[in-house]
Amino acid sequence: MSAIRARRRSLEGRAAVFAALGDETRLSLLGKLCGGQRQSISQLAGGSSLTRQAITKHLRVLEGAGVVQSARVGRESLFELRPEPLKDVRAYLDRVSGQWDQALARLKSFVER
Repeated sequence: MSAIRARRRSLEGRAAVFAALGDETRLSLLGKLCGGQRQSISQLAGGSSLTRQAITKHLRVLEGAGVVQSARVGRESLFELRPEPLKDVRAYLDRVSGQWDQALARLKSFVER
């Protein structure tokens, strides 16, 4: 795979994570999964005014972004957090933040001359 393709794929993956995190229901679901235990749709829907069907749609978006994964156990689907994509996005944000800090330092140095 060429470097350009690999970079594009990486950016698309990050964009999918950001899009998935851009919804308060999905953020709430991730919060419930942060404990490290797999949970069923019924467990995740507990305390929510949303239907299990709506919760399932949100979980599928998170799964499509690679942030959660599901496994069938009997008749239930159990979901768990996959932290790797979140770690990748965090590293990306740290890198971009560092670039902005450097740019602002250069601007400050230029202005104070």
